[in-house]
Amino acid sequence: MRYRELRQALELFGLPDRITLKELKKRHRELVRKHHPDVGGNDDGSAIRQLNAAYRILLEYTENYRLSFAEDEFYEQNPDERLRMQFEDTALWGAR
Repeated sequence: MRYRELRQALELFGLPDRITLKELKKRHRELVRKHHPDVGGNDDGSAIRQLNAAYRILLEYTENYRLSFAEDEFYEQNPDERLRMQFEDTALWGAR
């Protein structure tokens, strides 16, 4: 896979640069429902083939991408937890 193919797949799905696997699967289901030939989509099924090809590219990337479990990445992904950690000892956040 090339980066260009990955970008094209993201654009076809209308997705931002950072997504969860759950969001990817949800978007795939939405697009398939919209474009499926049985529900008024493209009669020849080419749109579905394009969507499924893009989905395979995005899934391949997510399955082979190394996830970071580093603390800084955790707080980047969970800003509320970062705030709780920073201010948990203050009266506002429940310290007594």
